[in-house]
Amino acid sequence: MEVILAFALSLHAPPRFSVAPDKLKHFFLSAFVQSASYSALRLGGVEHDGALVTAGVATVAVGIGKEIHDVRSGGRFSAGDLIWDLLGAGAAATVLEQSHR
Repeated sequence: MEVILAFALSLHAPPRFSVAPDKLKHFFLSAFVQSASYSALRLGGVEHDGALVTAGVATVAVGIGKEIHDVRSGGRFSAGDLIWDLLGAGAAATVLEQSHR
């Protein structure tokens, strides 16, 4: 829940503390991958905890895969992008955990 609050506050921060659109894309795409993977696993009969962990692994794999793709296509590997991927996955996992109870 703290991650969501920090993210929400960053959206209303002064310009010098604003978040780059690319980082927001990483956040929301990872939150989507986490949520969609979790939902698919639950529909497949996987228990909550296993689905949450497996969805997290899938989300991290997608984020790392994206960074590897960036390097192979002439870009650079960005640890900052991975941090935003993890924040998105963590925010989604927090919501999924709260909604499970």
